[in-house]
Amino acid sequence: MAQPETTRVFLNNVDSYASRHIAQVLSGSVAGAAVNTSSDVEAELVSNHKRTFQVVGTVSHPSAVERPHVVEQYTRLDRDELLSKLMGCDVVIYNVTQHADQVEEALWAASALHSEVEHFSGPKMYILISTIMTWACSKPADPDDLELPFTDAIFWSRRAHPNFERHIDLEKRVVKMGKTDRQLFSTYVVAAGLQYGMGEQIFHYFFKKSWLGEDGPVFGDGENIVPTIHIHDLASVVCSVIQHQPRPYYLLAVDDSNNTMEEIVKKIASVLGPGKIQKKPSEDAFLTKDLSVMEADSLLVSLRMEAAYIKKLFSFNWVCQFGLVENIEVVVQEYRQSRGLLPVRLCVLGPPAVGKTTVSKKICEYYRLHHVTVKGTVSDTIARLEHAVRNPDPGEGQSTQEAQEQLSMMKERLEQNPGKEEDATSQNSLTSIIPEFVLCLEATEAFLLDRVLNLPESRVQEHNCEPENFSRRLAAYNEKQSEDDVVLNYFYEHDIIPLQFEISSNAEADCLPLMQKVIDMVGQPRNYGPSSQEVKEEERRKAGERLRREAQERAEVEQMEADEARARAARWAEWTKKLEQVRQQEEEELEATSRPMRGYLMEQVVPTLSQGLTACCRAQPQDPVDFLAEYLLKNNPFEADHEQLS
Repeated sequence: MAQPETTRVFLNNVDSYASRHIAQVLSGSVAGAAVNTSSDVEAELVSNHKRTFQVVGTVSHPSAVERPHVVEQYTRLDRDELLSKLMGCDVVIYNVTQHADQVEEALWAASALHSEVEHFSGPKMYILISTIMTWACSKPADPDDLELPFTDAIFWSRRAHPNFERHIDLEKRVVKMGKTDRQLFSTYVVAAGLQYGMGEQIFHYFFKKSWLGEDGPVFGDGENIVPTIHIHDLASVVCSVIQHQPRPYYLLAVDDSNNTMEEIVKKIASVLGPGKIQKKPSEDAFLTKDLSVMEADSLLVSLRMEAAYIKKLFSFNWVCQFGLVENIEVVVQEYRQSRGLLPVRLCVLGPPAVGKTTVSKKICEYYRLHHVTVKGTVSDTIARLEHAVRNPDPGEGQSTQEAQEQLSMMKERLEQNPGKEEDATSQNSLTSIIPEFVLCLEATEAFLLDRVLNLPESRVQEHNCEPENFSRRLAAYNEKQSEDDVVLNYFYEHDIIPLQFEISSNAEADCLPLMQKVIDMVGQPRNYGPSSQEVKEEERRKAGERLRREAQERAEVEQMEADEARARAARWAEWTKKLEQVRQQEEEELEATSRPMRGYLMEQVVPTLSQGLTACCRAQPQDPVDFLAEYLLKNNPFEADHEQLS
């Protein structure tokens, strides 16, 4: 038997939802192994031509974690570097179903490879994974038969949604490039329906809403038919294209569901949440922060489609051939496992009026659980049955009398409290929903009676706690506890050890030690959280925001410092100017003040003093000061004038 050939496959954005799962399927599969053939000859051909896939690809963020199913991952490559990587691959896959910014790169990659055909060392294949939104505005093939689905056989007549014109242009150009030399460069377009499964992406908003116990939002009337495909089935289509290289180069990849949006949301809500939906205007889809514009457009599309070529050409093991609604249990299980959403099932037991409802509500608030009560369940069921009797479905063929009889029987059955389940199916069902944890509240009779006597009248009526009724209920509870066949024994038999806690106070603070014991027993909340991939993306987003915020703060500080420096320089210049003005003014004042004195000195003192200094220099006496003083006295012009006057 021939050794498996290795096919090197390039895939863009391997850290995104769709590409990540396609890479996982490719790297974990053998081309031909998953394909069911109908004849021994075909089976032998497939077994002799198996190929293993070696996946390489780009990541959208440099800090993306290493993935074992991707042997090489690249980030921030320039066009020359990227072309070199593409040339080293046998198959190039570009997925543009999630990120519109990949459309330009996908076109460039196809064009660059097409221009390098003469330098190929062997045949290459280019697969574009596009979206059914390029069909969104297509006109029915037969206006008289609106039930007739669109098929890939008439792909040439498709009309794109206005926001997806770039996608359809990309499809057309990729198809055209593959016609030049299909022996060396073959191109395919796989138009995929809205993908689901493995943790969800576009439908994640609805899964999350239901998991959190909220009503499922339906945008518009909900009658629009949404083409879908499980992400692993899409990966199988891609594997089949690589393996078989079919003649048709345009393929629709959709399952056989043709479910309406209301059917999808209602089914998700019924399995994960309270089962209720809420109709909203179509415009609200674009106002929902959890949905991109691209996703909102896709959720409002209405197309009845059939993957004719896939059914005719390929035969692989479908994961969900008949859609999300038909396979909701499988999809929900994948969702829980992918996102680590493990349910907490906790049962609270205890005598009447011990506070089971209050404690249950607090536990539900902390763990974000659905609070299920026997009384509420019975009341809701009876209300639905009564509604069915008042509003019979004419298609059911059931008379009102028969419905009323069934209602009576159902009331009787619901109001019973059987101690044992004899039916094996029921027993298995009970086992599948058995609580993980049991909390048993205890209290003395005196405490319970005192609590009931102090209840407000409204609470007494609501809980049927009139003294005589309560005493009867408490006596019945105590009698059952004395029997061997008590509820707690059932849990002990299943290795579930109940947590017993005695209630001794009505104070709100008394719940704190109880809640702490519950948390110690159950652990931290397992309520909704993002997947590990989303955690990393959220961390990257927060890191990016932090860096942008720090850069902005630094810029603001620098701007503030620059403003302060400019203001300081302006103040210094102004102060220097004023100081110079003051100095000049002082000099002018000093000049004006000293001018008379200077004139007096020049006229009356300086001439005689100059003569005395000159004489002193000539005589060079031992005591020049005395010499100068004596000279001034002898030669004082004022004394001479005085003598003349006298």
